[in-house]
Amino acid sequence: MNPTSSPVSSPMIDDMETRPAFTLGIEEEYMMIDPQTYDLRSHINMELLSKGQTLLHEHIKPEMHGSMLEIGTSVCKNAREAKFELTKMRSIIWQLARQNGLLIGAASTHPFARWQDQEIYPDERYRVLVEDMQMLARSLLIFGMHIHIGIENRELQIQIMNEMRYFLPHVLAITTNSPFWMGENTGLKSYRSKVFERFPRTNLPDEFSSWAEYEGYVNFLIKTNCIDNAKKVWWDIRPHPFFPTLEVRICDLPMRVDETVAIAALLQALAAKLYSLYKKNLSFRRYSRALIMENKWRAVRYGLDGKLIDFGKQREVPARALIRELLEFVDDVVDELGSRREIEYIYQILEMGSGADRQLKVYEKNKSMEEVVQYIHRETTMGLMEDASGYISDLQLPSEDSIREKLTSLTPQIDI
Repeated sequence: MNPTSSPVSSPMIDDMETRPAFTLGIEEEYMMIDPQTYDLRSHINMELLSKGQTLLHEHIKPEMHGSMLEIGTSVCKNAREAKFELTKMRSIIWQLARQNGLLIGAASTHPFARWQDQEIYPDERYRVLVEDMQMLARSLLIFGMHIHIGIENRELQIQIMNEMRYFLPHVLAITTNSPFWMGENTGLKSYRSKVFERFPRTNLPDEFSSWAEYEGYVNFLIKTNCIDNAKKVWWDIRPHPFFPTLEVRICDLPMRVDETVAIAALLQALAAKLYSLYKKNLSFRRYSRALIMENKWRAVRYGLDGKLIDFGKQREVPARALIRELLEFVDDVVDELGSRREIEYIYQILEMGSGADRQLKVYEKNKSMEEVVQYIHRETTMGLMEDASGYISDLQLPSEDSIREKLTSLTPQIDI
């Protein structure tokens, strides 16, 4: 994984001299699980959400299906802070779930729940989405994770997005955690990816030469009534339309907090590494979307056990080997970011397998989907505080930006 020695060809390169903040924000979507049947269970008629909003303010919100809750951390300066935030929020959600007779789970599909049985949260946003997308929306029973990386310069967001696309299948392979769908072993390590790509404007984006070209694309879609705002561009990576962040959306939702934080640290380091190349007037070689999509399919199908294509060498390489190369590629920026301890957890994932690998291992032992769900719950709560009351005083008040974001979510704008 070597950068090219050619000069960077980018408009407004002089405006990129100020180093980005490279802050982190993490969003996760959790399952609400019945402790007797281990099926999904709706929280709509419970106090879980209202109590959660009292404690977590804008950091918790419902999703379209009543058996799902989404949390989002504050803006974190580094991976260590992100781990504290995420551990705190998961612990609080776990405690609130128990108070309402529920379990929680972090995985991108439930092993056997049926989307046909799920209650839709009573909100105008979701009514509009279902009306527009029909069965595609109703069947979207998947749970995701989004990582926000603070990059204030919009031009730089586009340039880093262009180059980061190459590495996203590698990251997906590490996070694969959705092998089952409605009681079936799908044979895929990330079935979530295939469910979501039925929506329009998903998967990897094309390369854009500049922020102006990207803006032109979005404005054309709005003008022609394809979308009403840029949040309906649901790519695997995108500039966030309201926040100064580059948002990575390709990942499955890992089970353990340590896994999520390791992935966030890796993506932060990758963005910082690509920026460091710009400072040296270098860039990472860019490849076509068509080629990168071949690697995405391999990650979806085989996860860590498959092979990805090294486009420079034009040959297949075991996924684990390429991921180790990726860790070496970003190694020189890790200490500056203060994330070495967090990012090195990826080596442990390479040894123990992704969430999908571990789910399949549990299932193969006794062919019980219920035991897989129990395993997901145990892994999700690993390292959490059973009594989260100690975290309450650490909760931050809403920022002006997050309040503004929450207000926009009350209008018919869907951010999936």
